[in-house]
Amino acid sequence: MNAETGRFRMLHTMLRVLDLDKSIDFYTRLLGMSVLRRKDFPSGRFTLAFVGYGEETAATVIELTHNWDQKEPYTIGSGYGHIAIGVPDIHATCDRLAKDGVKIPRPPGPMKHGGSVIAFIEDPDGYRIELIERA
Repeated sequence: MNAETGRFRMLHTMLRVLDLDKSIDFYTRLLGMSVLRRKDFPSGRFTLAFVGYGEETAATVIELTHNWDQKEPYTIGSGYGHIAIGVPDIHATCDRLAKDGVKIPRPPGPMKHGGSVIAFIEDPDGYRIELIERA
């Protein structure tokens, strides 16, 4: 809870990833986030890497969890929805991501029932990310 306002604040979303280097490349090089911190936990055989668009004290970030002994891709599950990221030019963003081989299961266009222009992409583990055009 934020002591100044008395409100709760979202800190991070955690995703389990199979190939940490591939995931870090996706979120940093392709989506423009920065690696904020990374730590190995040898006794637990896992690594945590936090990526985001701003420092954790001011912005919500993504925690990438890599379990060293995981050999098979994770199942996404039916409860997971997506992460949403605002972009200034959704068509240019999707064109650039497509050239890098990013899957775009829902190309840019208006929402079915009106409103925002959106697209859906997938990270290396198949997690969906909604891109929302923000002028």
